Amino acid sequence: MNYRKLGRTDLMVSELCLGTMTWGEQNTEAEGHAQMDYALERGINFFDTAELYPIPPKAETQGATERIIGSWFKARGNRDKVILATKVVGRTDMDWFRDGGRKGELNRAQIEEAVNKSLKRLQTDYIDLYQLHWPDRAVTQFGSNPTIFRAAEGPENPIDEILAVLGDLVKAGKVRHIGLSNESAWGTMTFLHHAAVKGLPRVQSIQNAYSLVNRTFEVGLAEIAMRENVGLLAYSPLAQGYLTGKYRDGALPPGSRKQLFDRLQRYEKPGAAEAIDAYVTLAAELRLDPAQMAIAFATSRPFVTSTIIGATTMEQLRTDIDALDVTITEEVEARIDAIHQRQGNPCP
Repeated sequence: MNYRKLGRTDLMVSELCLGTMTWGEQNTEAEGHAQMDYALERGINFFDTAELYPIPPKAETQGATERIIGSWFKARGNRDKVILATKVVGRTDMDWFRDGGRKGELNRAQIEEAVNKSLKRLQTDYIDLYQLHWPDRAVTQFGSNPTIFRAAEGPENPIDEILAVLGDLVKAGKVRHIGLSNESAWGTMTFLHHAAVKGLPRVQSIQNAYSLVNRTFEVGLAEIAMRENVGLLAYSPLAQGYLTGKYRDGALPPGSRKQLFDRLQRYEKPGAAEAIDAYVTLAAELRLDPAQMAIAFATSRPFVTSTIIGATTMEQLRTDIDALDVTITEEVEARIDAIHQRQGNPCP
């Protein structure tokens, strides 16, 4: 396992990050504990969660994932071994996060309520990386697709005010560092601008979708990530399982997210099937596991700080971590890029 600096902090995080969004829905508490034990054993010191989790979001399960992590910390007594990241929801119509049934938004009262609840569920006094799950403003395509733009309007809390609240959480010791998620190039630079001119905390990372079928991060954000030391925490490197090939030719494995929830439309857009098939075929030609090739590609990008992997079985988790043994050579990268030139980004 290699370790990389998180932004401009003194934290060194593993190049693979353990994602947790299935715990409390598809995975039990015991299974979540087993995954954390194994990940730590393999050298993963970076875990990512959110107040939203598990997925799909529901009032009756919200917060279960953080509670599972908290019970593991209590049982193992190893909080100091983990760099923990969690997230606060952005503006949303979901009304079960806040007391009184308020709809979510990123104002002072809601951010403070959110972080206090997360700390309690996680059974910890501090969060290493506190991320804004999505922008608190009207923005198309979840803030992460620069290839199609449609103007949008709506209520929002100003970025400098949001940053000021986060600054107070840092001063209070509840949060060590802050990050963004599902954010745009404009949003990222605006956060950096206000931090610089107003003496507020600097964002240290951005967690956006990134995979072989969604390389839109490279269009406007990759240079920012490298020049400003706001590295990518790449989520969905397997395109929610599509790049493993398990849904190929219309297959629907029992117990898979598509079979259980049918909410993977992001990876079923025009051109997606052809692109996915091309990458899975390439992996077979190279005698590589398609999941491992996809993860290794994301991890090898110079603008990526850590690649977030998630699994519902220990076998999947072992396969994902073993992607560290795969090297993306110049020849392999050239063949991947050739497919990308033909297929583009069908799953932004």
